[in-house]
Amino acid sequence: MTWLGHATALIELDGARLLTDPVLGGVGPLARIAPPPRDEATGRIDAVLLSHLHADHAHTRSLRRVARETRIIAPAGSGRWLRARGLHNVEELTEGEWARVGDVCVWLTPARHLGSRGRAAGVRPSGFVICGSQSCYFAGDTDLFAAMATLAGMIDLALLPVGGWGPALGPGHLDPARAAAAAVAIAPRVAIPIHYGTLALPRLIRGRREPRAPALLFSEFMARRAPAVDVQLLAPGERFELRALAPAHRGAPDA
Repeated sequence: MTWLGHATALIELDGARLLTDPVLGGVGPLARIAPPPRDEATGRIDAVLLSHLHADHAHTRSLRRVARETRIIAPAGSGRWLRARGLHNVEELTEGEWARVGDVCVWLTPARHLGSRGRAAGVRPSGFVICGSQSCYFAGDTDLFAAMATLAGMIDLALLPVGGWGPALGPGHLDPARAAAAAVAIAPRVAIPIHYGTLALPRLIRGRREPRAPALLFSEFMARRAPAVDVQLLAPGERFELRALAPAHRGAPDA
């Protein structure tokens, strides 16, 4: 897994290359404060996994750069907005449905996030579980919810949001403490914090706190609450390789 910043991650599993919520530059009034992704990180993508349609997750210019012809797997209701922007290879899933990408299965999971405004009206924010020889949970944009515990024992690598881009988080987001609670419920082998330290309002850049602060705080909570979970803190553009414990292949959760 290569974290490219914010909620954008390249997941390479069993020959498939999956890119989550591609945001490769600034978004509207938000400036990118992390280095831009290298071209090789966004080349030959087999599928884009889109969690919801908020602008810092469904960024039109980034989607056109990497997914004009590439398959996009997204929550039901997303297709109309995407196709209106020239992105026609869209597969919509509802909660619990899954799709195959090469030798892996991609399962749409629930999320708890405010998704009814503007372009996102009628589209329920979601997460994804990617299942193959190993499993990865991409939470998307979400707050803590009880059903996360249904993933316990299934997940090798969890990508959990821990922050945002402003001085405070609104409702429907995980902060470091709630992200640690999510990790306790899911009990992955490895947890990697995402959704922080990438975007910022220009007027706040000069006086901003340490960009890694949310991830460092998450790591502190995890050390106290779930020391058995390996927490990996990555810089944008950094790659992490998780070796499989056993060769057994996992299919879709309901297969």
